[in-house]
Amino acid sequence: MDGSGDPNAARKAWLSVLAKAQAADVAALWAKAGYAPDHELLRAPEIGAVMVRGRAGAVGAPFNLGEMTVTRCSVRLGSGEVGHGYVQGRGKDHAIQAALTDALMQTVDAPAVEVAIIAPLREAAEARRTTRAAKAAATKVDFFTMVRGED
Repeated sequence: MDGSGDPNAARKAWLSVLAKAQAADVAALWAKAGYAPDHELLRAPEIGAVMVRGRAGAVGAPFNLGEMTVTRCSVRLGSGEVGHGYVQGRGKDHAIQAALTDALMQTVDAPAVEVAIIAPLREAAEARRTTRAAKAAATKVDFFTMVRGED
């Protein structure tokens, strides 16, 4: 399922990028972009926990792996757009910035917000993924069978 028929696929993608981003990266991009939109908090940042589920071998029966701390926030821009932010950890500022970014991505300023915030976060995530894959590949062990010369 690639989400090509999903009208919310683009929003899901940028919310995923924001949720998984490092809080320091989001804060730095916000400071650099200089965004300060007029907004009201619909839901002030709240810290809670969610149950993380897993599957043995990615195909087995689901099981509860454990809990993960998350922070959520909802905002409404002065122009009426509502944004939501759910982020890993206890970053209240991160959750507010994620919610504001979500709201701004629903405005006419979306292309500029994409370039200033979403694209750099996506590139940072890809760089982390590439680094992690390279480290894992360096530890890979290829097993082979040696043929003994004794028949």
